[in-house]
Amino acid sequence: MSAPVALITGGQQGIGLAIALALQGAGFRIAVASLPPAEAPAVREGMSRLQDASYYPHDVADAGAAPGLLERVEADLGPVACFVSNAGVPAKVRGDLLDLTPESWDHVLAVNLRGAFFLAQEVACRMVRRQSPHYRSLSFVTSVSAEMASVERGEYCVSKSGASMVVKLFALRLAPLNIGVFELRPGIIATEMTAGVRDKYTARIEAGLVPAHRWGEAEDIGRAVVPLATGRMAFATGMVVPLDGGLSIARL
Repeated sequence: MSAPVALITGGQQGIGLAIALALQGAGFRIAVASLPPAEAPAVREGMSRLQDASYYPHDVADAGAAPGLLERVEADLGPVACFVSNAGVPAKVRGDLLDLTPESWDHVLAVNLRGAFFLAQEVACRMVRRQSPHYRSLSFVTSVSAEMASVERGEYCVSKSGASMVVKLFALRLAPLNIGVFELRPGIIATEMTAGVRDKYTARIEAGLVPAHRWGEAEDIGRAVVPLATGRMAFATGMVVPLDGGLSIARL
C-alpha cells in the first residue's frame, strides 16, 4: 500500500487508458473515474487491461460530486498523489460558429472546464491539507485547440483555452508546496473521439498538416505523463507539453 495513487478521469479508454497504463507501469496504483457504469462494454474492456485498478463511476460535470469521489478513492487506496484531468467531450455538432447554441456551449464547458476545475480544486485542497512521502502533481489534458482556432467547434476551443489558464493558476498556487501542475496538449490523436473525422484528417496529414507525417497515438501522451508524475520535471511546473508532431509550430 506504499505505492503512490494516481486518479485519472476518463481513464477507461483512449488517451486516459494509455495514461493509466503508463502510470501503472511506473509503479502507481490506479483509480479510474468516468461516467459510464462499471458494466459498460468500454469500461470492462479498458479495465481488463489494467491490473488491480479501481473504477469509480463519476460525472465530472457534477462539481458537487467531487468530494464524494475523493472520499471513496482515499478509503480504498489512500490519498491521491497524481491527478490527471483527462475526461472531456467534443462539440455535439461541428458547424457554423454563428449557429452555436447555448445548450452545446454549456454541455462542453460543464465537463471540459467547470467540472475539470472543481475536481482539481478538491484534489488540490486535500493535497494541501496533508503531507506525503510521494511527489504530487496535477496534469491536465487539453488540446492544440487551446491556441489553434477551429470555427466549426468554438465551444471546444474555448473550453480548452480556459483549461490552459486553469493550469497556470493551480501551478502558481501550489508551487510553494512542491506540487507540480502541467498541461499536456495533444494534437490529432487516433482515438474514439476522432474516429468520425479519420479520413478527413488522414488526407490532410499526408499533405503535410502534421510535420511528423503521422497520426498521434494515445501512447504518445501516456509516455509523456510519467516524468511529470514522478517528479523528474518538478521545477518545470506550469509547463505546456506539446504532443502534436509539430502541428502547432508556426510556419511560413
